Amino acid sequence: MCSGGFAKCLGISLMPLAIVCVLCNILLFFPGGKSVESEHITEQVFYFGGILGSGVLMIFPALVFLGLKNNDCCGCCGNESCGRRFAMLSSLLFAAVGVAGAGYSVIVSAVAINHGPKCLVNFNETVEQWDTPFANGDYLSNKTSWTTCLEPPNVVNWHLSLFSVLLVMGLIQMALCAVQVVNGLLGCLCGDCCGGGDGAV
Repeated sequence: MCSGGFAKCLGISLMPLAIVCVLCNILLFFPGGKSVESEHITEQVFYFGGILGSGVLMIFPALVFLGLKNNDCCGCCGNESCGRRFAMLSSLLFAAVGVAGAGYSVIVSAVAINHGPKCLVNFNETVEQWDTPFANGDYLSNKTSWTTCLEPPNVVNWHLSLFSVLLVMGLIQMALCAVQVVNGLLGCLCGDCCGGGDGAV
């Protein structure tokens, strides 16, 4: 497969991943599927790892990768081969943006998983105490401790599931962008199709 066609496949793969990450981040604003006050939402949700990192910043490289196959840039004084090579080289910059965005999402998700969700841990007639009771990460191996969270219902499962999805999706996005770095270098050095002519697609 030509480097441009392979880049298009990577772009097609990145688009749904970015959409899933955005949706997961949005759902995290409704812990346990309930609407709560903003101060009762886990802090890491507001870092927008899924919306900004694996979402918006991933759209740009995905769109660039999608357009590389049909890129007919005739730069370098009208030399189409040179133009295609430059386009593949420029894709490295967007791949780096994708790696940075996905990496940000992975870091935010890992921290959030370690800290656990913010939830109601104690209440009486006059006071509700919301806290992050699992800040040391021990809850991951001690499921019985999840009952510490009284509200919202199933908030630990909700928090852990969505941030785990963001973590895995971010790692996949980083891998795909890293693959494009190699593909872009090959496309720059060999042309759009190594051994098959620079103009082939």
